[in-house]
Formats: sequence, structure tokens, C-alpha cells
Amino acid sequence: MTDSKTQPRVLIFDTTLRDGEQSPGATMTHEEKLEIAGLLDEMGVDIIEAGFPIASEGDFTAVSEIAKRAKNSTICGLARANPKDIDRCWEAVRHAKSPRIHTFIGTSPLHRAIPNLDMDQMAERIHDTVTHARNLCDNVQWSPMDATRTEHDYLCRVVEIAIKAGATTINIPDTVGYTAPRESADLIRMLLERVPGADQVIFATHCHNDLGMATANSLAAVEAGARQIECTINGLGERAGNTALEEVVMALRVRNDIMPYQTGIDTTKIMGLSRRVATVSGFAVQFNKAIVGKNAFAHESGIHQDGMLKNRETFEVMRPEDVGLSGTSLPLGKHSGRAALRAKLKDLGVDLADNQLNDVFVRFKALADRKKEVYDDDLIALVSDEQTNDAYEFLQLKKLRVVCGTDGPQEAEMVLTVDGVDHKIDATGDGPVDAAFMCVKMIYPHKARLQLYQVNAVTEGTDAQATVSVRLEEDGRIVTGSSADTDTIVASTRAYINALNRLIIRRQKTAPGEDVKTVSYHGE
Repeated sequence: MTDSKTQPRVLIFDTTLRDGEQSPGATMTHEEKLEIAGLLDEMGVDIIEAGFPIASEGDFTAVSEIAKRAKNSTICGLARANPKDIDRCWEAVRHAKSPRIHTFIGTSPLHRAIPNLDMDQMAERIHDTVTHARNLCDNVQWSPMDATRTEHDYLCRVVEIAIKAGATTINIPDTVGYTAPRESADLIRMLLERVPGADQVIFATHCHNDLGMATANSLAAVEAGARQIECTINGLGERAGNTALEEVVMALRVRNDIMPYQTGIDTTKIMGLSRRVATVSGFAVQFNKAIVGKNAFAHESGIHQDGMLKNRETFEVMRPEDVGLSGTSLPLGKHSGRAALRAKLKDLGVDLADNQLNDVFVRFKALADRKKEVYDDDLIALVSDEQTNDAYEFLQLKKLRVVCGTDGPQEAEMVLTVDGVDHKIDATGDGPVDAAFMCVKMIYPHKARLQLYQVNAVTEGTDAQATVSVRLEEDGRIVTGSSADTDTIVASTRAYINALNRLIIRRQKTAPGEDVKTVSYHGE
């Protein structure tokens, strides 16, 4: 095997904060975007696409702040092919130690019809806008949106124009997840062979997962000569999502024998980042998701368990520790102390400040009084719940009592603190959760529509914690709240209140509609 230090480098371009956030309902708060960007920077992501600056004032502010804070990563913003977008993008990213402008336009027959440009007119616009971007920034990425459905001759023509105009990275998007691995490789190979100057720039691949082939397509493109993979944490993204960062990075690591390429990613940080993105986005990771799913390292079959006891490599191609997952899941109990909790959290990749640890310890003790054993996943849920609910305290649940019967409506009695004042009310509903939500709505009237209500058990058993995600929409604003508790009704109500608190904060920070994307565009 080739020494990894001499292997070709594949750059990891993470677009969780831009393309990932385009998933309906995945909108993150300003503070959450800064947090995720910081974690990506620490993990060794080469380029962070922080947002689409012209989309809204909120996007611009987030990209600008991320650019100022980044220590290692190149910070990139997205811009459509017009000077106004590009100028706004540059204004946001220019504070970064290493800024990048990423501009794009749809080049397939279907996408050329959107701006109603013929081939020559589009070619001229590509030349002018890439030139404009390069005059502002030395690091310019250009994308022909829907490249995999663009005529090859025309694709070669516009890629050559972009290179001559100053683009330093050419990204080839499979915008609708249409292509297959062999086609993905052939397309990159064809461009490298036919386009003058192609050897002077970096070719990137950006794949969507509509047919379940995003990871395979990205890796095939790398084998053909692409040296940048665009991806997201947990594969978050529009429709079926994007290439999953954890999948391509671990594939290159585990199968380095047949794919001899290196990345700069600290893989031990993958699991912690995956969990945090799942929490703030409200998109739970499916149990059998590759690399980061709950069952990715679980073995229930007797044959598998016997093999694992004799030799872990019998049924595991990578170690849990390689992705930041504790190799053991030894539970803590109510007699465990603060030091044991800190050590366990550190094993799980969670490093808390003293004040944060104290808050989590109080909640841990309360949970341990209700559960005989507190497992790793319970602790992760506690930490995530603490982080999610931090700073959203306009509404606070003080008391909840639910009466359930086998017939008739369910009843809920609630005391809800609204801006420091307690309010008590009774309500009925079609079920206990509906009754609790009705209490909240009667005390704090609002027009938010419930888009998603999702419950996941953190561990097994009747005393398992439930993690609940709630997504609300009001006047174009979409927010997500989550909470964990051994009582599903309590977790549900707190998640609902958490989402309302986020909605209240967004109302206060922006004028009506301002936090909604102010421009529409077709992403890559």
C-alpha cells in the first residue's frame, strides 16, 4: 500500500450549512450555524460552504460571522451568475483568512430555459460573471448546474470559458441525482481530457442521492481525477439528500487499498458532529444509516455475536472508536459522581465547560433516579437537550398533568410560565399530546402550523428516554424544537415549547418575512 502521506489529497467541501439547510424544515438558528461551522473547522474540513449570502440578511450575517471566526477552513459563499449576488457574497466571505466565491448557472437544456438564454448568451454570462468574481477573490469556484444532463460538447465549452475567466475550481454537480457511477467517472475523465487548461484547476463532484448512488458517484469521480468532494453531515440535503461526508471519508480510509487517497478529516469527531447536526436540524439519523446510524456497530445475530467475541474484524470493517463512538456502553447509575460523568462524556467525544457539566450533572441525577441504568445514548440525549434548550426561555413548562382514558377526549392540566408570569389552564384533545399542545396554544395563542412530530426511543426498555422533534411553520418561518425525557408527553410538550421559543426569537430579530429566504434559486 502507498504511504498515506504521499497519496493524492482529496479536499472535503462541506455544504451542510448551505445545501443541507435547504432541506425543508432544516433551518438552523444563527448560533447553531456558528456552532456547526466551528465543529467542521475543528474536524479538518477543507472548505465550508457557509450559506447563500444574498438569500436573506440572516444568511449574510451568518456567513460573515463564520468567515471571521474560521481558523483553518476556507469559507465559501454561494452566488448566482450575476454581479449583485457575487458582490454580496464577497462582502460576506472577505473577512475569512481563506475566502472563496462559488458562482453557478444551470447549463442543461432544461435549465438554460429558466433564464431564457441561448448557448452563446449563457457562455457570455459565464465569462463575465466568473471574471467579475475573480477580480474580487483569488479563489473562485464555478458550477454548471445540472452538468450531468448537459450536452458534452457544450459542457466542455463552458468549462473552458470558466477556466480562462479565472475559476480555480470547477464543480460538476449531479443536481437531480440522475447519474450512475460509471457515468460520473466518464464525465470527469472526458472533461480532463478534452478541456484546455483542465490540468491547472481542481475538479469537484457534487452528487445528490435521489437514486441512492451519491456516495458511489462521488468516489467514482475521485477515481477518474476529481480532487474535491462536496458533501454534508448525515447526507442532509434537498429531496433524498447529498453525498454523506461520513460515508466518503470512511470509505477512503477503510478501502485505502483500492482508493489510495487521503483527506485531512479527524474521523474521531464524526459521531459527535453527526449527533449535533441531527439535533439542530430536527432530522433524526436512521438506525441503519452507514457509519453514524445507531445500529451501524450493533450485532444481534447469534452468529455475529459469536464472531465478534472471537475477533472483531469478523463482522466489523472499522472500529467504533475510529468515528468517535465509545467502544463500550457501560451504564452509569444514581451513585455515579461528577468525575465519572465527565470521563464518560469525554469518551463519547463531549467536552463540557464546568458550568455546562454542572447543569448536565443535575439532569443526569434526576434521570438516574427514574432509570436504573443511564446508557451512553441517554447521556448524549441529555447533552443535546441541554444545548438545544439553552437561551430559549420565554416560555417555560412548570407543571403538566395528563389524564388518559380508553374512551372520550384526553385531558391535560398545565402551568406555563410566559415571560416570567405563571398561567394555569385545562384543555382536552384527541390524545394526551394533543391535549398538552392545546394547553400551550390556549395560554400562548399563535398561528404556527405543526409540520412534523417525531418520536424516537433513545434506548431500549419501558423506562427509555424519548427524544421528540417538533417542526413549526409560521409565515414562511420554519423552526425546529426537540427535547428528551423518560415521559414521552413531557418530552413532546417541551419540544413544542422549544420550537415556539425559537419562533419568538426569530420574530424579534427580524421584521415580518425578513428571515425567510428573500430570493428563490435552484440549488445545485
